[in-house]
Amino acid sequence: MKNGTILWADDEIELLKPHVLFLEGKGYSVVAVNDGMSAIEKMRESRFDIVFLDEQMPGISGIDALIEIKKIDPVVPVIMITKSEAEDIMEAAIGSQISDYLIKPVNPNQILLTLKKNLNSSHIITQETTTKYQTEFSQLGIEIGNAQCWDDWVAVYKKITYWDLQLEMSQDRAMDEILQMQKQEANASYAKFIQKNYVSWFSSDDEEKPIMSPSLLKEKIFPALKKNETPTVLLVLDNFRYDHWLTLRSFFHEFFTIDAEDLYCSILPTTTQYARNSLFAGLMPLEISHNYPEIWKNDEDDEGKNMFEEQLLSAHLKRMGIDSKFFFKKITAINPSKNLMDIVHQMKEHQFSVIVYNFVDTLSHTRTEMDMIKELAGDESAYRSLIKSWFRHSLLYDVIKEIAHNKCKLFVTTDHGSVRVQHPIKVVGDKTITTNLRYKNGRALKYNPKEVFEIRKPEDAHLPTPHLTSSYIFSRQQDFFAYPNNFNYYARYYKNSFQHGGISLEEMIIPCVELTARE
Repeated sequence: MKNGTILWADDEIELLKPHVLFLEGKGYSVVAVNDGMSAIEKMRESRFDIVFLDEQMPGISGIDALIEIKKIDPVVPVIMITKSEAEDIMEAAIGSQISDYLIKPVNPNQILLTLKKNLNSSHIITQETTTKYQTEFSQLGIEIGNAQCWDDWVAVYKKITYWDLQLEMSQDRAMDEILQMQKQEANASYAKFIQKNYVSWFSSDDEEKPIMSPSLLKEKIFPALKKNETPTVLLVLDNFRYDHWLTLRSFFHEFFTIDAEDLYCSILPTTTQYARNSLFAGLMPLEISHNYPEIWKNDEDDEGKNMFEEQLLSAHLKRMGIDSKFFFKKITAINPSKNLMDIVHQMKEHQFSVIVYNFVDTLSHTRTEMDMIKELAGDESAYRSLIKSWFRHSLLYDVIKEIAHNKCKLFVTTDHGSVRVQHPIKVVGDKTITTNLRYKNGRALKYNPKEVFEIRKPEDAHLPTPHLTSSYIFSRQQDFFAYPNNFNYYARYYKNSFQHGGISLEEMIIPCVELTARE
């Protein structure tokens, strides 16, 4: 069985005959030449899986041959073999896109290792990841079954997300399907946990209850402001999940040290109207509606539901005895601000700055409505890839770099996450019923109680009641609500879309990250 075809160029190739025989014995086919020009000619004649290239050869040097080889086949891995680790030589080689380098004299094990790393890495990663997940599968199942408190569920969700990202690099789709089933099992158990404990968190001093939307700024952000040592920036990314943060973490790590990666709990409903207003106000929606009736808008109102976040934050700061002036900027994907320097200048002038960036939420809605975006973000992995590509080329990335340059403390968080829905369930209500697919608020709601989490007394969950008979119901796991009229059409239309408002690990367990600019 052939493992791959190697082109090896070295002016002392006869002395390397034992290595060539060793590789052939391992199943590799080796074409040997003794100068750079011959290597280039062989590349034009045939296709090779990998190239070994001596850095010092008479005539065309290894560096010059490398440049020409990359013109012929830009993706072929090239291993540079050199007698020296001189900085200028290695910089030239790396700049010309070598995949690896070896220092003479090379030994067979070094050669075999670099071949496996460059030719078989995908297979090795798949094999190792599959084996490790198979080992962890039973233990993770036990942890899901034994989870009794918030910290238990945070630990479970971190492990599920870790394996989700690990298996993303694997080519074993069977293991990915098993993980998705285990995630569904976890979400079903988590929904039972929320139904049992959620309402009690508002009347309990239980130390095991989580930090929730209204307490996040008080617990995590304001202490940094009170120290008053360095300007602080709060970045709120709408609809930003924990796996999204892990996907983007390397971009931030380039400019910041990560001081803490916490996960907190979004309130129900897990929507911008409720969770983000609660985050900035430091109050639950019921208290906002009582204290600021001119600001709070109910679901059935036509006005925008998040038009007064800056005012709510200002009032919150005053209640906490923090009189610093702050800069507040909301940026949307539909109407992004292009004036980067103005944003940076404003942040430099204020001890506390808040940037709300709406992109991920817009992406999830666009994905539902546009077939092209749905194709580009067909599953969780592709969705993360699209977010990563956006961030790399976004105005926000430039802002992040400037925040680091100005030595600001940075907090990155969100108001809620989202879940990819699969299963429609029927609900009926009058014309005042909310349109959200993951929760409903209205009068005379008709549904199967076994399929939802119902809150008949909204005040118990600190939620406003537009009408005396209003109640709330929340979908769980991967369910979503659909009306009996045209049920099949909407079931097909919204299946496999990313939605939020209900109960799932992805929607409720969300990141808050503290970062310090690197020196």
